[in-house]
Amino acid sequence: MTNIDDAKEKVLEEVKQKDVKFIKLQFTDISGMVKSVAIPVEQLEESMDKGTWFDGSSIGGFARICESDMYLKPDPTTFAVLPWRPKENATARIIADVHSPDGKPFEGDPRYILKRAVEEAEKEGLTYNTGPELEFFLFKANESMITPVPHDVAGYFDFSPMDLASDVRRDVIFALEKLGMHVEMSHHEVAPGQHEIDFRYGQALTTADNAVTFRYTVKAIASEHDLYATFMPKPIFGQNGNGMHVHQSLFNKEGVNIFFDSEDEYKLSETARSYIAGQLEHVRAMSAILAPTVNSYKRLVPGYEAPVYICWGQKNRSALIRVPRYSKGREQSTRAELRCPDPSCNPYLAFAVMLRAGLEGVKKKLTPPEPVEEDVYGFNDEKLAKLGIKTLPTSLGEAICELGKDKLMKETLGKHTYERYLEAKKAEWSEYSIQVTGWELERYLEML
Repeated sequence: MTNIDDAKEKVLEEVKQKDVKFIKLQFTDISGMVKSVAIPVEQLEESMDKGTWFDGSSIGGFARICESDMYLKPDPTTFAVLPWRPKENATARIIADVHSPDGKPFEGDPRYILKRAVEEAEKEGLTYNTGPELEFFLFKANESMITPVPHDVAGYFDFSPMDLASDVRRDVIFALEKLGMHVEMSHHEVAPGQHEIDFRYGQALTTADNAVTFRYTVKAIASEHDLYATFMPKPIFGQNGNGMHVHQSLFNKEGVNIFFDSEDEYKLSETARSYIAGQLEHVRAMSAILAPTVNSYKRLVPGYEAPVYICWGQKNRSALIRVPRYSKGREQSTRAELRCPDPSCNPYLAFAVMLRAGLEGVKKKLTPPEPVEEDVYGFNDEKLAKLGIKTLPTSLGEAICELGKDKLMKETLGKHTYERYLEAKKAEWSEYSIQVTGWELERYLEML
């Protein structure tokens, strides 16, 4: 019996033990929004063997109406009972892969796009590990969220009673653990009402699944506390925004972290340096995927601990890529932290483009520029030009233009998703560009 068959048998036994009556088959559209189809438990075995049909033309970025038939193939290794639903007549979820009628993986399924990128690394004998850190805000629930009110006024690492959300984070952690995730740390973040809960570093497909699960779990538990959770990159003017820093490393077949080199000043191997160089090379184009909303670029401005300048360093948190300090005995933890992604992104697409950009740097043996260990925010234009430090796009419109010029991004996403993603983002930018905002009315209405 194969591992998949073992997993199927385990799921069928578990649904009986836990009184599961309904299964939500989950997947994401190209923007990262969770979609699901609920089936009665009696249909589960057939669904795992043959799939469950659905209308793909109703999902953003998937198929035209004349190509609508698709089916979901549940991944039994992702089975988990939803802990915030009643234990009696329980509901579970399984993450599913999207397939075309011919039985092939659907080229526009974000999870498949990441699988394809991971397989490229595996051909080189490499395992891609990631550790995303998703920040979020908790707001008091009210009828209008146009002016959100933070749940508390605490700051970074504050303790009760200033930090009013310690019980909320605790309940989120309990829920995540019941869903099979391993939580390592939680704390209040810098801004009022802002928080972070970190889960275990691991293989990219698993951590992408976990990032998606994390977002809707936080929202579900917050709702139980009469709060509203948001992963919007910049919900409050003048405060830090929500980031999703991503720690990354490559391991070989022997389970050794190939980013580590004891002889190097930064304890980084040539492979790690080339990987960093590849990401620096493509990051302007990747921005449209890593920071995919109009609001993302309200976060990516100087002064709020969000990276703007394309450089790397170790102790420098103003750098785009940071290499956390090495400590003896933790060689396996050597990693590169990309700091520009935010939690509005689709984690599957984000990890896929990050990996492909890094791998290209490794294959081409690219050399990164010299590391920068000063506060880059204090550099004037002359110094930035002298050091050759460029900036990230300043708007979604600029990021879209960069994505449209990058062949590696097109290859990574595949023609289908690349074209539909660009189409969707151009429409979003166009719609935003013609809006009349409150700032404009306040500034110009009486003056002009």
